[in-house]
Amino acid sequence: MNQASWVVLLQLSRGGLTAAGRRAGACARVPPVPRSHSYSSSVKVRPYLRYIKRKILPHPSPPYGHVCQVGDPVLRGHAAPVDPEAVSGPEVQKVIRTMVTVMRRLGCVGLSAPQLGVPLRILTLEYPERMLRDSRPASRELLGLSVQPLRIFVNPQLTVLDRRTALFQEACESISGFSAAVPRYLSVGVSGLNEKGEAVTWRASGWPARILQHEMDHLDGVLYVDRMDSKTFINIGWQEHNE
Repeated sequence: MNQASWVVLLQLSRGGLTAAGRRAGACARVPPVPRSHSYSSSVKVRPYLRYIKRKILPHPSPPYGHVCQVGDPVLRGHAAPVDPEAVSGPEVQKVIRTMVTVMRRLGCVGLSAPQLGVPLRILTLEYPERMLRDSRPASRELLGLSVQPLRIFVNPQLTVLDRRTALFQEACESISGFSAAVPRYLSVGVSGLNEKGEAVTWRASGWPARILQHEMDHLDGVLYVDRMDSKTFINIGWQEHNE
């Protein structure tokens, strides 16, 4: 998305535009190289091929084709609502298409717009049948796994239906390579708009409810590490480091 399109996209939001714009700008800005660094020392800061790529190719702009990593300011901001009349417009539709493409390419079950650098209240989730087939029968029952079609929510609002919680391990594409146990409500409801701008509601329980709560947190600048049991935080590949 070019700069003009990004300005239009931010104008689609009802409120918090100034803050959202500052966050987006902060995330897209490339820190200047201190003047005391010579050309050769700046090359040493990053791999040579990446340095050449950044010199030749234009800097990417949101919505990214990759997931922003923890440390990016866009992941800690409060996403702004989308004007309902703009949901069917080209800018929002591009964000939604990119979210679905990236989610499926990475094989994850949910994604939020801020994770692609777009500070708007949009989330996607999907639990395809192939994932359920690959899971163990015992896990399906324990975690409450179920096939879920692609769902898009714009300006979602969450309601807790069952305040009991369950503690299970979660991971996040924005905290790549790590996992931790996180308490989540057993059942929640959500209302909002779909990708066509139509009003929709959904009641979720088990693992789909966990996915929904995880993605809703992203819209408020909350990451699972803010809710996790810190003693369960692990590097997913820790065993490989000992081999």
